[in-house]
Amino acid sequence: MTTPPSDRAQHLLRVLIQRYIRDGHPVGSRTLSKDSGLDLSPATIRNVMSDLEDLGLVSAPHTSAGRVPTPKGYRFFVDTLVRYRQPNDGDIDMLRSQIRRKVDDSEALIASVSNMLSQFTSLAGVVTIPRGQHAALRQIEFLPLSENRILAILVINDREVQNRILHTDREYTASELQQAANFINQNYAGTEMQLVRDRIIEDLDKTRHKMNQAMHDIIAVAHSAMDDTQHSGGEFVLAGETNLMDFAELSDVDTLRRLFDAFSRKRLILDLLDRSINADGVQVFIGEESGYQILGDCSVVTAPYQLDDNTIGVLGVIGPTRMAYDRVVPIVDITARLLKTALDS
Repeated sequence: MTTPPSDRAQHLLRVLIQRYIRDGHPVGSRTLSKDSGLDLSPATIRNVMSDLEDLGLVSAPHTSAGRVPTPKGYRFFVDTLVRYRQPNDGDIDMLRSQIRRKVDDSEALIASVSNMLSQFTSLAGVVTIPRGQHAALRQIEFLPLSENRILAILVINDREVQNRILHTDREYTASELQQAANFINQNYAGTEMQLVRDRIIEDLDKTRHKMNQAMHDIIAVAHSAMDDTQHSGGEFVLAGETNLMDFAELSDVDTLRRLFDAFSRKRLILDLLDRSINADGVQVFIGEESGYQILGDCSVVTAPYQLDDNTIGVLGVIGPTRMAYDRVVPIVDITARLLKTALDS
């Protein structure tokens, strides 16, 4: 956009977007004339709308049916026009109380924050598992499968269990697998996963003369499984995704199927959230700004959260581009701040 719209055009754009977010219907010139508080004729407003359309900020889905904001229009609104509404004191107190109540149980805390984000915004809430938390190897076991495959069962800390299918060049006996598991458990149990990944190959080279080739090969394959372990910032809790069914633009079966498929393919959501891990405050991805066509009708609002001034995760909400940014952005922002305060206490 080379030339920004005039002040009058910006005012009308703000009114149009606020009305469309509220009602979900294209906004006509007569409605804008009434809602804008400006003494403008419908014909004048139509001319302004035509200018905004030329700038790519609004579009007309049907002839004479009014205008709707485009993703570019939403971006201009979020960056320039929106007037944010902070949550009231009662809502803030409720958020603070819920977070403090769960702070001693990290799993319950993350689930609670995700649910609260969903409840307060009526969208889908998402919170990543804290980075650097719960990431020590407690135990590994190997089970032989058919077709040169091994099931690696990793216990992370006390409760989390992750399974990995390992593909090998040949079959291994249960005895060989037990020997390899014993070596890893004896040498690395209680060690942070990152350190295990960093040390295991180096240690294998040093101890190669003490073990047979089969055991060496199994452990080398196990190392690749640990490389795939995404626990450190690699999981998230999603709540309230069924709220998206309440929005007409997302409610058809094909759109919902694509969205829920995106949620189930965790790597897509995690990649998007990872882009916010080093952000300074709230990030808003509108439509295909996410980089994924499947989220073309959605916006994602995120904020990193911290422990001792170190960013350890990301929280946010996922909803339609027609979301109440004026409410949602402050809720995401203050939730990240309250979570930091609770974790630091």
